[in-house]
Amino acid sequence: MLTIAGTARFISDLHLRAERPDLTDRFAAFLADTAAAKVEALFILGDLFEYWIGDDDLADPFNARVCAALRQLADSGTDIYFIAGNRDFLIGETFAAAAGVTLLDEIEKVGAGDTAILLMHGDTVCTDDLPYQEFRRMVRSPDWQSTFLARPLVERRAEVESLRRRSAEAMQGKTAAIMDANLDAIRTALAAHGCTRLIHGHTHRPGHEAIQLPSGSGERWVLSDWDTGRGDALEISAAGVRRIDLSR
Repeated sequence: MLTIAGTARFISDLHLRAERPDLTDRFAAFLADTAAAKVEALFILGDLFEYWIGDDDLADPFNARVCAALRQLADSGTDIYFIAGNRDFLIGETFAAAAGVTLLDEIEKVGAGDTAILLMHGDTVCTDDLPYQEFRRMVRSPDWQSTFLARPLVERRAEVESLRRRSAEAMQGKTAAIMDANLDAIRTALAAHGCTRLIHGHTHRPGHEAIQLPSGSGERWVLSDWDTGRGDALEISAAGVRRIDLSR
């Protein structure tokens, strides 16, 4: 089981992309601060990139820049862990090795006992959004991924742009409640892993709430996205839990 020794930070939903250099600059500043603070572990809970079309696109100058920034933090002594999001689930071992990142399962338990934390991107508990869950099952299947990755980079990039447009159109017809996490799914996930604390992103609804569990009380921390004029990180240390405001 993965354990945290010392201070850990958690971020999600940065949606980094070349056309938003402001996000990349904020990310670089955050990494520099994380290194200066001697943070022992950084957990990236998905959607680091707006999209990722395969590790063979690592030579792209923008992708290489982000990878190099992560490697610099890793080389400074911070352990970096990554859980795939719905935008960058094709990140693989080639990227991880180059960036100095450890890939985790889509749901990961960190620590043990009363301090155990359940980590996820967050889309798996948005169970009310049935069309999205159907789409997720399709693109996470090995057959779909192998077929997609066999296509030329230019075709993959065009397909992702088309998927992004269709996703934005589909969201216009969905209520906020449908796209949010389902409380029963959250309780089920916590119980299944023996945890009382959950940290996730995906919903772009930063917050903190108490959750009543059969075994007692629990809590959920939701991380902010970074690309709508806001952004945050959660820090857990011996001093407790604090949210770091990274908005600009």
